[in-house]
Amino acid sequence: MRVAIWAVVAAAWLIASATSSSARGPYGSITVGNWQGGAFTNDKDGVFTHCSAGTSYQSGIFFMVAITANGSWRLGFFHDSWRLTPGEAFPLALTFDGQPAFNVYGMPFGAKLVNVEMPVNSALINQFRKARQMTAFAQGQLFQFNLNQTAQLLPALLNCVVSVKKNGVASAGEFAVAAKPVAAAPPQQAASIPPQKQPRSGTGTGFVVSSSGHVVTNHHVVAGCSEITGNLSGDAPVRLRLVSDDEINDLALLQAPSPFKDVASIRHNAIQVGNGVVAIGYPYHGLLTSDFTVTTGIVSSLSGILNDTRHLRISAAVQPGNSGGPLFDLGGAVVGVVAAKLDAVRMARATGSIPENINFAIKTGALRDFLDNSAVAYRTAEWRDGTKKEAAEIAKDARGYTLLITCTVNEQSAGKRGDAK
Repeated sequence: MRVAIWAVVAAAWLIASATSSSARGPYGSITVGNWQGGAFTNDKDGVFTHCSAGTSYQSGIFFMVAITANGSWRLGFFHDSWRLTPGEAFPLALTFDGQPAFNVYGMPFGAKLVNVEMPVNSALINQFRKARQMTAFAQGQLFQFNLNQTAQLLPALLNCVVSVKKNGVASAGEFAVAAKPVAAAPPQQAASIPPQKQPRSGTGTGFVVSSSGHVVTNHHVVAGCSEITGNLSGDAPVRLRLVSDDEINDLALLQAPSPFKDVASIRHNAIQVGNGVVAIGYPYHGLLTSDFTVTTGIVSSLSGILNDTRHLRISAAVQPGNSGGPLFDLGGAVVGVVAAKLDAVRMARATGSIPENINFAIKTGALRDFLDNSAVAYRTAEWRDGTKKEAAEIAKDARGYTLLITCTVNEQSAGKRGDAK
């Protein structure tokens, strides 16, 4: 199956660049975990065209990454059961580690293969290089891809292109870039070894959901942390342990060693478009304020990017650090988990106008399913007319269960960010 796939992939990428209808290879090898690949040439004239590698996923998708001889990047998605219409491009949203989506286009080559062009030196490539998880949403379907080994794969592909362009395919070997061994310092030189780098840290927001000390936040807030702490405003931080997480829905469940006094209530019945909401969290902690901040707005839509029905679109302002925080209705019940804001700079470049007040929160349906699957007993609330509160009153109540989440990443575990389970 793998050999047949490679033949299809190589031919398709050559068709896309209008060089030939067939390819020859792989020459040499790229072996990085489950990724396999090498260099390819034009079957007619033997000219080097690209280096690529691919791997299979449980969904049946074979996912490929390629760098062409001229330095352009491409992604490929192959599934034996697909029946695509060649030449009819369709919109595709790529999301990396729960960050705002990149809107690109997939171009079918044949009935089973989709090609995605990656602009050179783009933010998309930079995110792909660093990401541990990628989701692709197209035509109403969502696919998930673990990218844990791309940090090793991409240098191997680059090494393949550089090596083949310099030495030709006749000298092709293993292109994977081995880590350089660290030589042991002689005893007398031990004092001159530079000190280890200090741990790095980042912050987000979380909120208490059970009387057993369970705390909810975003997966991307705590992914890869070597230590997680949480503290209520004005209180000392406590160590939190990661109980479970859901990368697809960007949720994580933490637990403190002892219960908190107050617990949030999660709204059971659905919120409606136009209803007022209050977002509370710790954006830019320490730069703006050490206390939490409160913003208000409305529910603008019951779906997110590309009609993703797991999300609410809200006008309440959120910033980095709000991630994982509670979104309340005007009765003080949680109606969502703040997750992301639309990248205004990227949208301005793409459309020529600056978007305003477009932010996203994970709906409580996904949150309740996550808590049910984690066997957490949580409190629920129903919206009733006449239960409307002022934002100040909602904030006062939320002070007892909204936490500043601090993620510490040691240098030795920095490369594993996103792997925490």
